[in-house]
This record gives sequence, C-alpha cells and structure tokens, in this order.
Amino acid sequence: MLASVMAPLWACILVAAGILATDTHHPRDSAVYHLSKQLLQKYHKEVRPVYNWTKATTVYLDLFVHAILDVDAENQILKTSVWYWEVWNDEFLSWNSSLFDEIREISLPLSAIWAPDIIINEFVDIERSPDLPYVYVNSSGTIENSKPIQVVSACSLDTYAFPFDVQNCSLTFKSILHTVEDVDLAFLRSPEDIKHDKKVFLNDSEWELLSVSSTYSILQSSAGGFAQIQFNVVMRRHPLVYVVSLLIPNIFLMLVDLGSFYVPPNCQARIVFKTSVLVGYTVFRVNMSNQVPRSVGSTPLIGHFFSICMAFLVLSLAKSIVLVKFLHDERRGGQEQPFVCLRGDTSADRPRVEPRAQRAVVTESLFYGEHPAQPGTLKEICSQLQCINNYLQTQDQTDQQEAEWLVLLSRFDRLLFRSYLFMLGLYTITLCSLWALWGGV
Repeated sequence: MLASVMAPLWACILVAAGILATDTHHPRDSAVYHLSKQLLQKYHKEVRPVYNWTKATTVYLDLFVHAILDVDAENQILKTSVWYWEVWNDEFLSWNSSLFDEIREISLPLSAIWAPDIIINEFVDIERSPDLPYVYVNSSGTIENSKPIQVVSACSLDTYAFPFDVQNCSLTFKSILHTVEDVDLAFLRSPEDIKHDKKVFLNDSEWELLSVSSTYSILQSSAGGFAQIQFNVVMRRHPLVYVVSLLIPNIFLMLVDLGSFYVPPNCQARIVFKTSVLVGYTVFRVNMSNQVPRSVGSTPLIGHFFSICMAFLVLSLAKSIVLVKFLHDERRGGQEQPFVCLRGDTSADRPRVEPRAQRAVVTESLFYGEHPAQPGTLKEICSQLQCINNYLQTQDQTDQQEAEWLVLLSRFDRLLFRSYLFMLGLYTITLCSLWALWGGV
C-alpha cells in the first residue's frame, strides 16, 4: 500500500527536479539565442552595414608571417604561411549588453553577415586555409575575422647573388569591387610593430625573415580609387649548406687544375691529369645542377664562374693536346725516319726520305759496295758530305721550328695560368664581398 502511494510521488519529484534544472540554465541560453535571433532576423548581408551610405566602412588589416614554405625561382612563385586579421565595424550588429545578461561578445556564422571582399593581388593559386566558419562580434558591432592562409603568390625573384641573395616579395591587399569611398583600409597595428614582429615565425627553414614593411596607398583607375595595403616580406637565404656543398668543392677543383700548370708542358702525363680534372669537374657540375636555382630573368653569378672555369679547363687541355700530340710526337717520328742519301743522285742539294721498306736496301748498298766502280773518288765523297750537310740543316730547321712553337705555347701557357689565377682571386673576392653584404642586411 505504501509503495503504491510513493511511486507517483517519486515521479512528481523527478519531473519537478528536471523542470528546475532546465529553468536553472535557461536564462543565459535564452539570452544568447534571443540575441542571435534578434541580430540576424532582419539582417541583409547583401547591404554594406552602414546607416549613412556616404560613410565608408574602414577595414583594419594585420599580418603575421608564420613560415616561408617554398621559393621557386624558375616559376617566380613564393609560397608562405601567414596569419591574416580583418577587423571592421558593422552598425547593424550592435546591442545593449545590459539587456542580454551582460553578453558582450558572441560568435556568428561568417556566411550570414556582410564581409569585405579583400583579395591579394599577387595570388596565383587558390587560397588554401582551414575552413573557419565563425567570426567574433562584440556589443559595439566590431567584427574580428582571423584565419591562417597558405599564400601562393607571384614574386620577382633575383638569384644573381645566390647563395647570398636577399628577396623582397609583396602581398598587396585591396577590395576587388569597392572604391575607397565605400571601403577604406587601415593598419590594425602600427607599421613599425608589424615590421619587426617575428614572434610566430618558424626560423628553421632555408630562409630567414628579416622584416615585413607595410605601406598604404590608393590605386587610381578608370573605376575610381581603390585603397590598398602592401606588405613587403624581406627574407634572405641561409648560405652555409651551399658554401659547403658548392663553393668549396668548386674552388678546390680550380686549385687542383692550377697545380697542373706546374707539370712540364711537353709531358704527356699532363693531358691525363687535366682530363681527369675535367671529368671530375663535369661530374660535379651534373650532380650539383639541381642545387643552383634556374631563372629566366637572371643567372646566378656562380653559374657564370662555373662556365668560365669549364672554359679554362677545356682551353688548357686543348693547348696541352696540341703541344704534346702534334709537336712532341712529330719530333719522335722524325727521329725514327731520318733522311737517307743515295749514291749517284745528281741532285745532291736535296735529300730524299726513303720508305722503311727501302731503307735497309739502300743502307746495305752503300756499305757493301753494290754500286759502280771507283767508290772512293773525291767526287762521291763530296756528294755524300753535301747530303749529310743538307740533312743536318733540315734537322736544325725542324728543331728550330719546334723550339719556336714550344716557346710560343709556353708563353700562352703562362698567360693562361695568370688569367686562371686572376679569375680565381676575383671569384674568391666576389664571394667574400657578397657574404659580407649578406651579413650586413
């Protein structure tokens, strides 16, 4: 009997407790709900949120560079990760916080309210950013829209001083449709604070952020004036990895090739040595070609030095081949095939070169008496002496010509060595100067 009476009583208690609990949380939830409903009930996002249409809506911008993802010199593209802020005032989204349980800030869907049509002029790819569908609105109507963006933008990249290059790329924000009479732009922070703020930058990549300078300007066109803010991202490359992998090996190969000039110029081992250096330098250039940025507008300075070094290598090797192969081998061939004088030759003033097949026969005929009678006559002795004299004069002329060519090529060798040494010194001084300028930025 008692249980049957208590069961309905417990049910009533539980229902009352649920109603009480619901009433306990209802006031604040109701205030947020009614506030959002009241703000958006008669809101038209197609209309710029001002009561006086002649008053411009000022959009305050701010930018934080988070990381430099990629610098593509060949395609002139910069990829950066930035945190972007937009702040503007919406006169249709203000309320009295005392009437709504002191609520001073709420979040609203960005798709439900008016937003400025701010774009980046240098965009060359779609905007890649997380989908953040809400913005914060305070009781005075100030809206804050912040989001991270991966910006792929066009930039004029100059790689002439690679790897000691400093790049300056701009990100220009402007309204695509509204003139300055409708939408104006301004800085959320002072340009000085923006320029030297690197708190969120990740400095563990190939590039170092130096500064982010900013300027305000009005772009005049046939449609009117458009307000724009330009952020200049100034960055420089970390060159140490390229100094170790590119510059030091290149200078080392140049020094090795300079050492080959101390090998005697008429030595055949010099050709083998220079050929080995040329093969090693070619393999080095092929392996390192991907590390040197390629650009249509400018060629890196070290690329010019690489080409000049290759030209010196080829020129020096060609000179050595001419000297050793053509002069040295010709002299040796002349020793193997001497001039032979034939007895009875009426034109004794001119020696003749006999083929190798006839050389033994002629020599044998001279020394074993296979010739006409009276071999020891004075006339024959004079003829043989004249032949020997002509042969020695010819040999002297040949040796003199070879000596003249050797002197000429030796002078050219010294000139090439000094030019090579001058180029190496200029190369080193230029790289040290670029490094000093890089460090002073």
